[in-house]
Amino acid sequence: MLARPTASEAEAHQLDEALPGHRELFHIPPADGGRHTETAYLAGNSLGLQPKATLAELTQDLSDWSRFGVEGHHDAARPWFGYHRLLTEPAARLVGALPEETVVMNSLTVNLHLLMVSFYRPQGERTQIVIEDSAFPSDSYAVRSHVHFRGLDPDQAVIRLRPRPGEDCLRTEDVVDFLDRQGHTVALMLLGGVNYLTGELMDIPAITAAGRAAGATVGWDLAHAAGNVPLHLHDWDVDFAAWCSYKYLNSGPGALSGVFIHQRHVTDRGLQRLEGWWSTDAATRFRMEPVSRPPATADAWAISNPPILAMGPVRTSLELFDTVGMASLRGRSEKLTGYLEGLLDAVTLTRPLTLITPRDPQRRGAQLSLRVGRTSAAVLARRLRHEHGVVADAREPDIIRLAPVPLYSTFHDCWRAADALAHSVPEER
Repeated sequence: MLARPTASEAEAHQLDEALPGHRELFHIPPADGGRHTETAYLAGNSLGLQPKATLAELTQDLSDWSRFGVEGHHDAARPWFGYHRLLTEPAARLVGALPEETVVMNSLTVNLHLLMVSFYRPQGERTQIVIEDSAFPSDSYAVRSHVHFRGLDPDQAVIRLRPRPGEDCLRTEDVVDFLDRQGHTVALMLLGGVNYLTGELMDIPAITAAGRAAGATVGWDLAHAAGNVPLHLHDWDVDFAAWCSYKYLNSGPGALSGVFIHQRHVTDRGLQRLEGWWSTDAATRFRMEPVSRPPATADAWAISNPPILAMGPVRTSLELFDTVGMASLRGRSEKLTGYLEGLLDAVTLTRPLTLITPRDPQRRGAQLSLRVGRTSAAVLARRLRHEHGVVADAREPDIIRLAPVPLYSTFHDCWRAADALAHSVPEER
């Protein structure tokens, strides 16, 4: 008999009635296969779905442009000159920061480059940048390029922390042990808050404390953490962080990035930065002076005019997070992810599928990753989509990522994903 999810489809519907999310606020893509009209969308860790309110926001900004032209900088419904400040406080609340520590600008890797100009300062024996071995490739490229730019050898100065043999996730104690032994050589720690591949939530406060105790600067890539798990960057004493807004924050493809710079750094006038038109104090910007007067805030790291049409969707999303609240979302996330885990346990028992995400709910976000045997992840993802209407994310050669996003994913989506895997992956005999 085919091993299928232990819970019934009816039970999944009952859970959705008892523990509803906010699916009605989003556009759900139509299914491209299977017997259901809507997609079971479990790829929000790659690209979040569109909030229904986004179109009205964009329409307002476009209307103001057509009506006012350049005068929209001051006369638009949301004047463009100070538009970026509308995002500052809600973004700060999202990541547990002070408003003066937060700015929304550029894209994620661009911001990581700008931050490393300030915070990667190799000197003497302290030259190394530490990342996780399974870091997102863009982070790997970025840190290697900065090491090379400083005249150092990336193969020597970039340290890639690997899990123990036979394991998929880094252990906090192993990261701390590395810092105890070799922290005197580390200039910068730059880890992913939630690992994009495994879904592991790193112990950000413990690793930050260990890194700073070792004399290193500690930064975090929060692309898969912002909007996914509660964050308290100021209280955790993080030096800097950056995140994108197109995954859990649902702000559209390539959406703007957020930046956190701890208060002790934004008031440090001696810290090096790259500067531009938007780095200077807004009160003196139109004096057109040749020398910048940077404010004692994260705005000092901004460079160019904010892209207004790209900021509207971010503002819409942040309002939604303010309304719902991260504590509520985290609670629902743990229930959804735990439910999916239970369903997958029944399916993986007799199939070449292995869960590689930590089972402890405190060590993961809204993601479960499966290692696939006997076929490629991309082939399996296509079957899930075109035969069952389930959208998952494939990372070649052998990882399928399922993200039950608490804002719009349902228990029935989780059931459909597990059921689709049961029908798509043959049992082992």
